[in-house]
Amino acid sequence: MFAIRYIETDTITNVVAKLCIEANYYLPEDVLQAIQTFKEKEISEIGRDILAQLIKNQEIARAQKVPICQDTGMAVVFVELGQDVHIKGDLYQALNDGVAKGYKEGYLRKSIVADPFLRANTGSNTPAVIHIKLVPGDKLKITVAPKGGGSENMSAVKMLKPADGMEGVEDFILKTVEGAGPNPCPPIVIGVGIGGTMEKAALLAKEALLRPLGLRSPHQHIAAMEERLLEKINKLGIGPQGFGGSVTALGVNIEVFPCHIASLPVAVNINCHVSRHMSAEI
Repeated sequence: MFAIRYIETDTITNVVAKLCIEANYYLPEDVLQAIQTFKEKEISEIGRDILAQLIKNQEIARAQKVPICQDTGMAVVFVELGQDVHIKGDLYQALNDGVAKGYKEGYLRKSIVADPFLRANTGSNTPAVIHIKLVPGDKLKITVAPKGGGSENMSAVKMLKPADGMEGVEDFILKTVEGAGPNPCPPIVIGVGIGGTMEKAALLAKEALLRPLGLRSPHQHIAAMEERLLEKINKLGIGPQGFGGSVTALGVNIEVFPCHIASLPVAVNINCHVSRHMSAEI
């Protein structure tokens, strides 16, 4: 016999609020380390100075508890819900209440409009984009990943043909990054999803941004692809904030999934250097 574990919605709301604030105030340690490492490799003097300023900016944000970037993003919430957990109330409402609470209490910019065309601000940075995955166990893991509009706008999905192969995939990724230029505020982090269907590839790309920088894919051929792409992207010459240099990207993370014999879906989700995400387990 197993016991059902009950979790109150107020607990969830408070945890999400805290994650929203912390994700916007504190740059993840792996991202900070990557900026510091690449600063030493940057060949451009202007580029090195920009990277030094980015490091200083996150120090100020951390010390003064203010947002790292004025664009505090659309809240993307990933939930791993244990199958032995029962939520005492509406989970979606609890998550959205947490986002609203966090953005209010953290003095975070509210950027969400209620309708794509009428463009009236909701005033609470909700609704959030919520992904829920049912997993074994009696825990509830929540990850909040605020996504800025400038970098999100540079992302792309394409349905390639299987015959395009790895060469075609890499070409699409490189053209997407090159076309983005300075718009996503480089140095960027690039999440790539390959396989599944159109929407699965896009979700894989978003999830890829959550993987720590420097942690390669467990699939040898994909890990090699990540390395090749990072090298090629950093030879594009876009550089920090688009002023030229050898550091356009901090990392390329690729997630893959089985797909139809006739399909090769590829999604590229670009993130600026403020690759924000915070997690908590209840």
